Amino acid sequence: MTSTSAPVGLGDDHYQLGVCIANRPPFMGLAELASCRTLVSGEIKAIGDACGNGWRKVFNVYAKLMWAMAADELIKKALPAVATVSQFNSWQAYRDAMLLQPDCGTALLFSSPLEARPGPLYLVMGKGYGTAFSDRENGGLQLEWLSERFAIDRHRRLIVCPYFDYRQLSNQRIDELVVLIRRFCQ
Repeated sequence: MTSTSAPVGLGDDHYQLGVCIANRPPFMGLAELASCRTLVSGEIKAIGDACGNGWRKVFNVYAKLMWAMAADELIKKALPAVATVSQFNSWQAYRDAMLLQPDCGTALLFSSPLEARPGPLYLVMGKGYGTAFSDRENGGLQLEWLSERFAIDRHRRLIVCPYFDYRQLSNQRIDELVVLIRRFCQ
């Protein structure tokens, strides 16, 4: 993977897990954001309050995924950011105190998955968004579809998964995603 520009999004610039999303919350000047910016305590709630239930779901599902990953010792060893989740009593406490904040090791990226830098693990939210970057002849993602909902690009350490919404990425599908993430950690 060759990065053509710095990542743009919310969270730790030194992320180990980058989640790529097609849209940005229309809040706090995020439409003009040109780098990765950490959030501070209370901003996830503020974005959810200002931008609606859809954004609340994105942050909640991200925190639930991190919580599920923290139950796997192999993932915690491979992605130290996941190990920090264990210090919290619930995924809600983790979301409010650590997700996308300084030194969290996670990011919600608004930049193209084709600009991903080597090293981190990437999740691309949504089949449509992932497929939009799959023009192999022009250096796009080399997706291998494992099911109707999940695809991987082994060379980019990238997984296309359902959008972070309770119906699309249900608890059962979060468990399926954790199994796929584990593959990249072996």
